[in-house]
Amino acid sequence: MPETPPDFPTLHVSRHPAVLHKLALLRTVETEPKKFRELVREISWLVGYEALEDARVRPLRVRTPLEEIEGAELADRIGLIPILRAGLGMVDAMLELMPTAQVWHLGLFRDERTLRPVEYYNRLPDTATVDLCLILDPMLATGGSATAAIEVLKDWGASRIKLLNLIAAPEGVRTVATAHPDVAIHCAALDRQLDERGYILPGLGDAGDRQFGTGGS
Repeated sequence: MPETPPDFPTLHVSRHPAVLHKLALLRTVETEPKKFRELVREISWLVGYEALEDARVRPLRVRTPLEEIEGAELADRIGLIPILRAGLGMVDAMLELMPTAQVWHLGLFRDERTLRPVEYYNRLPDTATVDLCLILDPMLATGGSATAAIEVLKDWGASRIKLLNLIAAPEGVRTVATAHPDVAIHCAALDRQLDERGYILPGLGDAGDRQFGTGGS
């Protein structure tokens, strides 16, 4: 079961042994982009599985080869909102879990001077078409992009929102929890702090660069 740190009641940190094992490999500086992408997908699947534990279902009558039985089907319409570009690596894993989920993209980048998010892409329809939104972003650092994304979704009409990250910093969790105490945060690790550039320590570097091989030498 996920762990809820006492200082952050909306934060759920996975303690699954497979997550812990894969997270160590993900952090390792020698992990090349192909393996890094695989690990992002695998950890996202496990964290997403835990985050969807309270998704709503409705009864469904099905017939086995021997008799009828009362089953269940997903009642919630799920929306996946990856934050471009790093969040793209989490989408396939979530679609394996929820093949009928809708995928909507938000483009946010962090201004390196102010560390504030700037929105540059938004293709959401006019009104909300889902019941539960899952924001996908590997790193929760300052919390600025996550808070901005949540505000966009609430303005869109989303009533239930969860944030899925691989690694979170206390500063980012505090920012999101203060601005949006109704949004649960699910992650694989809560790290120590941010450095002066807004990077998570110990972290794993830039998740986008490490996925797509654009970090340079």
